[in-house]
Order: sequence, then structure tokens, then C-alpha cells
Amino acid sequence: MISPEKISTIVYYVKDLQRTMTFYQDALGLSISIIAGHDGSFGTSNVGDLELVFVESDEKPGRSPIVVFGLNGGIDDVVEGLTKQGVEIVTPVSEAPDGGLTADFGDPDGHILSVHQPAGAPRRKPSEEVK
Repeated sequence: MISPEKISTIVYYVKDLQRTMTFYQDALGLSISIIAGHDGSFGTSNVGDLELVFVESDEKPGRSPIVVFGLNGGIDDVVEGLTKQGVEIVTPVSEAPDGGLTADFGDPDGHILSVHQPAGAPRRKPSEEVK
């Protein structure tokens, strides 16, 4: 259903964004960027093809990190397919801080997973691609 299979992002909810950015930059040597999103600033770092995103929040432990599967489009089809499989949709398709679209869902143990597609990608796949 999620194709091509690619984990593109891991999102961490953190209590102190600046403290976290300092750790990842100074202790791990990662290049860090702070980006102003529509819900406030967040930090990003790329590790190869994987993007780490750090969002300041008072989320409960266990809600982080969130593994995000990257989509080239068709987010509505993916979410509908998950729903048909009985998967709990935690956050319906909505705008992501980068202007793309995202949706969150739970696995059988309550871990949160997410799908994301970039801004401008089609919400639906052409009918011959939908499975």
C-alpha cells in the first residue's frame, strides 16, 4: 500500500528545542537547521537520505519518535486503504508544517506511524495505480 517503500523522516517531540539542537550539533556533529513552520519553529537535520525533525512539545513519553513513510502522492488512497484494513487513523490527512500533507495512524501496539507527501503532489493516484 505504501509504495515505493521509503522511510523518509523520523520526528522527535522534544521538551527544549534549543537544548536538543545543541546536543545533535555539538555531540553528534550533525548540521542543524531551524525552520519557521505555521505551528512554530522546528529543527531539522539530514543523515544521508533520512531527515530528522525535532518539534518542541509537551507530548507524553512514548509518542516519539514517529517514523514517517514518504509518499510521492496518493495520500488519500493510502489512508482509505489503511482504514479498510481496520487501522486506527490517529490524525486524518492534514497540512504538514512544510506545506505538504500528512496523516498519522497507529500500529497494533499503539505506536504512531505517519505518511507524508510533499506540497503539490496529487492527493490521489491515477486509477490504474490504486490497489
